[in-house]
Amino acid sequence: MSRILNVAIAQMGPIAREESRQAVVARLLAMMREAVAMRADLVVYPEAALTAFFPHWVVNDEAELDSYFETEMPGPATRPLFEEAARHGIGFHLGYAELDTSHGRKQRFNTAILVGKDGRIVGKYRKIHLPGYATPRPEEKFQNLEKRYFEVGDLGFPVWEAMGGRMGMMICNDRRWPEAYRVMGLQGVELIVLGYNTPAAVPSMPETDHLQNFHNRLVMQAGAYQNGTFVAGVAKAGIEEGVDQIGQSCVIAPSGEIVVQCSGLGDEVQVARCDLDLCGSYKQHIFNFAAHRRPEHYGLIVERTGVGPVLGTKP
Repeated sequence: MSRILNVAIAQMGPIAREESRQAVVARLLAMMREAVAMRADLVVYPEAALTAFFPHWVVNDEAELDSYFETEMPGPATRPLFEEAARHGIGFHLGYAELDTSHGRKQRFNTAILVGKDGRIVGKYRKIHLPGYATPRPEEKFQNLEKRYFEVGDLGFPVWEAMGGRMGMMICNDRRWPEAYRVMGLQGVELIVLGYNTPAAVPSMPETDHLQNFHNRLVMQAGAYQNGTFVAGVAKAGIEEGVDQIGQSCVIAPSGEIVVQCSGLGDEVQVARCDLDLCGSYKQHIFNFAAHRRPEHYGLIVERTGVGPVLGTKP
């Protein structure tokens, strides 16, 4: 019997800088209810889904910076999401900025959580591949200050048994790095969920601006195919505080094919019928790591070419 998981991608349009948490959560709830009406089992929201994407500008006041972060999950503003999910029996994935003081100092992470159909948190991921820079660049139209505001994630790339499958998470720039997929692929992942806030232009690389949408699909399709997994990538799109961000939220099959894709740049819900058993065909044949992968030889490549070190030299 096939293991069918109906995955809803809940793309968001821009969030205004002054928009309250309550207003944003109301939008998320509306999309969750739409996903429920479409018989979804899981709804996937974007990266940093609760606020405008503040790394795109300079924040010097610490209290203002803290206002973009969540100190608990769920908190007063986000609890309705958990309650609604439990009421309807739908899981969700949510990206947000996390402020952690459990180690006696402020630690800020770009974080995502996976919540089960009972409204309880299944797992947490903290973004590892932080793009951009730490020092502001006044000459550029907008900033990319993730290295200024976030620490590198410290939870690795785990995989969780949830909703009848093996699920993993990554965030935005992680999707461009093959090792992010491979670490989860080696754990038998069947669905990777991720959110992103990706500008349609890169001030430091204008020669690639016309490729932003192409590269977005390219990396997710390659990661899905090479690891025999579904991938659900969800954008915060449109012009947010002067920054034009791409959309193209989509669900990709283990074949690398796009199953469903959002058509606009605003709040939009699409649902894909994902047969998780399809992953097995790729994992057992073309990408059977145990049969065909040869990590014991990767060190020879480093030795002979002088490049490296190579990640994942152990089976």
